[in-house]
Formats: sequence, C-alpha cells, structure tokens
Amino acid sequence: MAGYGDDTTFEAWLTENGYSLPVGALAPAVLRNRGSQYIDAVYGSRFVGSVVDPVQERQWPREGAIVNGKPFPSDVVPAAVINASYYAAYQEAVKPGSLSVIGTSSSAVKRVKVGQIEKEYQTSKDDDGTAVSITPLISIVDGMLAPYLRDLTQISFGIWSVGC
Repeated sequence: MAGYGDDTTFEAWLTENGYSLPVGALAPAVLRNRGSQYIDAVYGSRFVGSVVDPVQERQWPREGAIVNGKPFPSDVVPAAVINASYYAAYQEAVKPGSLSVIGTSSSAVKRVKVGQIEKEYQTSKDDDGTAVSITPLISIVDGMLAPYLRDLTQISFGIWSVGC
C-alpha cells in the first residue's frame, strides 16, 4: 500500500522544514506509508465528502468535498493531507511506534490535584483493558487537516422525549 505523496517530495518537504531523518530510520516509503495509515485511521471518517471508489486504499481522493465553501476536485489529494502525512511520517521516524500507542486503562490518569483544585476524569476502557482514548494526536496535523474535516458542531442529533 503506497503512502500519500512520494519519496522525492517527502525528502524535499523534510529539507524545506528543517528536518532530517535520524540515522537508522526506516526507509522513506515505509515512513510515508505509516504516516498515511495514521492520517486515514485517525481522520478518515471525519473527512468531508466520500471516497471516490469504495475499494480505494486511501481516504483521498474524495468526491463531494466542499472546502472553504468551494467544491474540491475529486481527482486530487490535498497538499495539506500529503504534508500532514509527511509530518506524521517524520514523527514516526524520530520516535518509532509513536503513531500506534498501546496502553491500558491502568496507565490513564484518573484524578489530578493541584493545591485545592481537584479534577477527576471518567475512565474509559475496552473489554480487554486497553484505554479507549489513547489515540496519539499531533496538534500541527490537526491544524493542517482542519479545513478538510467535517464540522462536528454542525451535526444535530434528534432527541426523542417519551411522556410518562
């Protein structure tokens, strides 16, 4: 499965952004693939529009996508998606395994107290004991992809009331 972009463009992106792959890092193609898998897994269901072909290997290209109020071409992968996958690939290179964190609910913070202020978090775990909310998020990637994500605040959910 190929990652977004290509090795030459990935290497140019690294240089333009002042990054370099660490000595002994995985091959650029492998890193791009992991970065692309991360983007698709974390953001794929929230991207605007729908995949062009239901059996395509990646979430882009998409059809019916409206970005900044304008239709986005259905045969193009946005540069922001490619660049976000490059950043995720770079993250994987400098900290191998960081895109696929596995943890248990026992490692999650339940309560924090600073002075007189105390906050308790709801713990959430699957049946196998792994924490549900440990997906690693990269803030710069969130920002890059924001225009291509559905605005979840605009989705309304019907609430049914049953009288007693």
